[in-house]
Amino acid sequence: MASAKYYGTGRRKKSIARVYLVPGTGKITINKRDIDEYLGLETLKVIVRQPLAATETTDKFDVLVNVHGGGYTGQAGAIRHGIARALVQADADYRPVLKKAGFLTRDPRMKERKKYGLKAARRAPQFSKR
Repeated sequence: MASAKYYGTGRRKKSIARVYLVPGTGKITINKRDIDEYLGLETLKVIVRQPLAATETTDKFDVLVNVHGGGYTGQAGAIRHGIARALVQADADYRPVLKKAGFLTRDPRMKERKKYGLKAARRAPQFSKR
């Protein structure tokens, strides 16, 4: 292994995560804080660790993440996407496993734009006969 740092960009909704994988013991750092400190819900921590668990590399890499935008759930999804992409860069043999699990697919669902004449994307003003 010539280069020891693997990079992957993950996106979901408004969140963008820059993920770096460095050979190590399995420590996950998000925005210079530990994963337990940054993400409150246990389900979000599980989501972040899914690609590592699927490829059985939980204790092989340290994960360094810079993430911004969106909420905690969107950020967790973006981190998962970034980790999966970085793992493929580290070893192409992980690709079929990650692809089958759906971790390499970018979630296309975004917030719908507000249209003129409406109060929100689809919410029309209240109707009154008189």
